[in-house]
Amino acid sequence: MIPLSRRRFMAGAAGAALAAAVRPAFSGVDVTRLQVATRQLEVNGKAATVFEIRQPGGVHGLFTEAGSDFAVRLENDLAEPTLVHWHGLTPPWRQDGVPDISQDALNPGASYDYRFVNNRAGTHWMHSHVGLQEQELLAAPLIVRDPAERGLDEQEVVILLHDFSFKPADEIMAGLKGEGHGGESGTGMGDMSSMSSMGDMSSMMSGMAKGTMESAAQGAMPGMEMDINDVEYDAYLANDRTLDDPEVVAVEGNGQVRLRIINGATSTNFTIDLGELQGELIAVDGNPVRPVRGSRFPIGIAQRADIRLVIPAGGRAYPVLVLREGAMERTGIILRPKGAGVAKLASMGTETGPVLDLGFERGLRALAPISERPADRRVALDLTGKMTGYAWGLAVDGEDGAKIPVKRGERVEMVMRNRTMMSHPMHLHGHHFQVVGIGGQRLDGALRDTVLVPPMTQVTVAFDADNAGRWAFHCHNLYHAAVGMFTTVEYENVA
Repeated sequence: MIPLSRRRFMAGAAGAALAAAVRPAFSGVDVTRLQVATRQLEVNGKAATVFEIRQPGGVHGLFTEAGSDFAVRLENDLAEPTLVHWHGLTPPWRQDGVPDISQDALNPGASYDYRFVNNRAGTHWMHSHVGLQEQELLAAPLIVRDPAERGLDEQEVVILLHDFSFKPADEIMAGLKGEGHGGESGTGMGDMSSMSSMGDMSSMMSGMAKGTMESAAQGAMPGMEMDINDVEYDAYLANDRTLDDPEVVAVEGNGQVRLRIINGATSTNFTIDLGELQGELIAVDGNPVRPVRGSRFPIGIAQRADIRLVIPAGGRAYPVLVLREGAMERTGIILRPKGAGVAKLASMGTETGPVLDLGFERGLRALAPISERPADRRVALDLTGKMTGYAWGLAVDGEDGAKIPVKRGERVEMVMRNRTMMSHPMHLHGHHFQVVGIGGQRLDGALRDTVLVPPMTQVTVAFDADNAGRWAFHCHNLYHAAVGMFTTVEYENVA
């Protein structure tokens, strides 16, 4: 995922450094080969060619353990350049997998060796950061198990979510840029960047209905509506399958299950719906939180949720549904005890999926928060843009497109002010931050790498500058990042 202005360069770059196919990084270490390749997928009875990240034996993605070497040889078997970012890990800067920032893209037939000690357990994922390849399903799970949990008697179920279109990603982008919505969904109030302060937002938003969308502009201004979804997709997938033909996972009655759910969608937020089951949210973005019990949990683009639940005895099957934000489409899997029947479920539900706000985020608490200390640096970030012409941007301390400077050892607070009528899932590479403020309220929130900033809201996060380099910071809506909602955090004296 890089701005399209650089995409043509990457697509055609010969990259002399890439001619050296494999760097001799390994000696006496077990190496996992990950191949980026194409595959055939059937969606709604129609064939499509998409990308994948697989091991030679066919395993989709990577499953490893914290404290071990991350020793991976990435091989590009595509006919175009590519590169993979290890989303959720904190590798050395040069191994982060972002073209133009950490390393060159891999040309067809080339490979690259990654090696670093990975101490960060959790539910993570990997995906392309080249052009719009992520839309073509170039993503996979990256599960790092905690060795302290080896003895747990629980079944792990990984669910990777996608939004899927038969239309090529370039055509989707052209439609969005050329015709506002280009035939896609959304209503659009456009650019709110002219507002002078968050105080303007607060006064404008006063009196909004509680329990709907904390950040929605409903009733705030005549004719003003939030934009929920940029793109109308052909299908929404859970582990590559629609709900019309879902994955059925065998489970045991009275058995404990750990759902590891990854929102790998490029432009869609979801709500996890356990139906009759109750579960405990135990981690977000791979980081433990104080358990939250419930049957519905929001999950923004690029976020992850670990949910622990117990399958009741009695021989029934239980769907784990995922509801598209602000619409009736849904996807999911089925948990099936031995002998249980599986009822037919439709991909179109009977209710509109909840619109994500900050109510749930406000109640999360990290189990291992960052240390208490005052911020050394405070940065104001304005998220700007409009649907008309499809222009999205990011201003740093009032300067459009500026970098975020930091010094090693600093505690940095970033105050993100969304001045648009769309939500933006903001992701920082190479670090995990803590949510320390929502609106004007301070809190000891969750530790994350991606936080959703709904329309017309303010979210403050804090992180310690302990991983020197140049790090991408961007909206994880693929199309927003591609047109400009993208910058870098840059350490002092890094060449």
